[in-house]
Amino acid sequence: MEIMIKKKRLFWHIFPSFLVIVVLSLSAVTFFSTRYFRGFFLENSEKELTIRAKLLQRQFTCLLGGDLEKFHDVNQSCREIGENTGTRVTVILPSGVVVGDSQGAVMEMENHLGRPEIMEALKRKKGVSIRYSSTLDQDMMYIALPVIHDGGVIAVVRTSVSVSAIDNEIKSVGHNVLIAFFLTILAAAVISLYTTRRITRPVEEMRKGAAEFARGNLNARLVVPDSEELSKLAVTMNRMAENLDEKIKAVNSRSMELEAVHSSMEEGVIAVDGNEKIITINDAAAAAFGFSPSELKTGNILELSRNLELQSFFQRAMGTHDPVEDDITISGEGGDDLILNIHSTALYDAGGRRMGTLIIFHDITRIRRLEQMHKDFAANVSHELRTPLTTIKGFIETLQTMTAHNGVAETERFLKIIEKNVTRMIELIRDLLALAKLERLQGLDISFDRHNVAPLIQGAVHTCHPAIREKNITVTIDCPRDLSAAVDPVLIEQAVINLVDNAVKYSSSDQSVEIKVKEDRGCINITIEDQGCGMGREHLSKIFNRFYRVDRARSREEGGTGLGLAIVKHIVQYHHGTIHVRSIKDRGTAFTITIPEK
Repeated sequence: MEIMIKKKRLFWHIFPSFLVIVVLSLSAVTFFSTRYFRGFFLENSEKELTIRAKLLQRQFTCLLGGDLEKFHDVNQSCREIGENTGTRVTVILPSGVVVGDSQGAVMEMENHLGRPEIMEALKRKKGVSIRYSSTLDQDMMYIALPVIHDGGVIAVVRTSVSVSAIDNEIKSVGHNVLIAFFLTILAAAVISLYTTRRITRPVEEMRKGAAEFARGNLNARLVVPDSEELSKLAVTMNRMAENLDEKIKAVNSRSMELEAVHSSMEEGVIAVDGNEKIITINDAAAAAFGFSPSELKTGNILELSRNLELQSFFQRAMGTHDPVEDDITISGEGGDDLILNIHSTALYDAGGRRMGTLIIFHDITRIRRLEQMHKDFAANVSHELRTPLTTIKGFIETLQTMTAHNGVAETERFLKIIEKNVTRMIELIRDLLALAKLERLQGLDISFDRHNVAPLIQGAVHTCHPAIREKNITVTIDCPRDLSAAVDPVLIEQAVINLVDNAVKYSSSDQSVEIKVKEDRGCINITIEDQGCGMGREHLSKIFNRFYRVDRARSREEGGTGLGLAIVKHIVQYHHGTIHVRSIKDRGTAFTITIPEK
């Protein structure tokens, strides 16, 4: 649960801080100045009293001169001196008896021997004391000096002044300081308020501008304050808003373009995250499964269809970093099956981390149906043509027999031409049927039995023997007798027959054809090499196409259908193998079939 904490405004952080600093500073100044003034006054009072006491010390030394009978004049002298100086003057005998005082009645005064300043003076030292006077009922400062005559202390002269008067002066000064204190605080508060306002007002304006940015109004601009630091911040934030606005517009524009492309694509597109959740799906992909895009967004990819083959593809795609491709048939709307070519690739973020999977659907239902119609058409046409052509050939053979007996040479020549063309048509139909059959078998996962390869090669050469003998071609076979492979023997023999027949057709008389079979890293390599006319490099990528001929005139003369190499290619692909060709003009051609041994 999110807890909202109430924040103080910047004003209440700055203004009280300024005020507290001023109050503490002034309080400290007032406290220390008051103490200083009091100490200053007491120090000055002590100095004045000491000076007066020294003057009285000399005066009374001369007055008494060691004559004790003159002590009765001391009290009168003290009163006169006190009236003239405004200072209380007291004379005390070493016994502590007061013999003179400018303000009190000496007869009523108690013995002063125990007074601290008197005790110090009797020790021939300066006595200083601040204490309460019971005679005057107030705090007093006392300075006592000894009166010495003939090396002995005959009396003590003491001067004093009221400390209460000093305190009253201090209070008066403190009162004035206090007034100045409050006036200063008031002035400091006003100045602090003004300064705080100057600091917080532009910050508040920038806060409001930043709030506009946060609401998405990136066209708003912050007012640039007078201070250098805040002005740089405002300029930087304005520039940031401008750049951010441009980038957002660019992203939105690109997003709209991608969305338009995404929506208009005929291919289905689905992006899935690492948790198998759909990030995005276009209309074509949703329609293929009978949903709308809004129904599938944020859903699980495995909920898209209950087709086990499709779900298996999704799991394989999300479990690997490599691209995955497959053709899958699913049930569409209205009960019609859809054939989808599905391709997947991994999605990565800017840091190179896997973030999901992109899956693209191609509806190839129409293409597959057209291919099937083409195959069915070829098979049906071949079947329909084969029967009448066979009948025609039979009658031609009968006519040839009859003509041979009757000796009509011209008729026999025409019949041979008819026979040759009919034979060519039959071979063409036979090859078309073989090709259609191979196309139907293509893609089926069929396991083959193991067969010895050598008999298959020898059987193919034996089938081509009439053509080999007619051109006096030497055929050599190099094949280990114990070499075996998992193959369809009829199809492999047919592939070798087509290649040997090709080698014989395009070789001159008395040349040789070599057939080499060897095992290499779990594969069987069958190479048929001739020394015939060869072909240019520009033909090598096209010779496995249907009805492609390098030399059309010679092909017609030799009676080829143009489908032999296409059949060989389909046979090899049916066995999950490959076929390669190398050829040099006028120096021969070599075909190599490579099929897995197991």
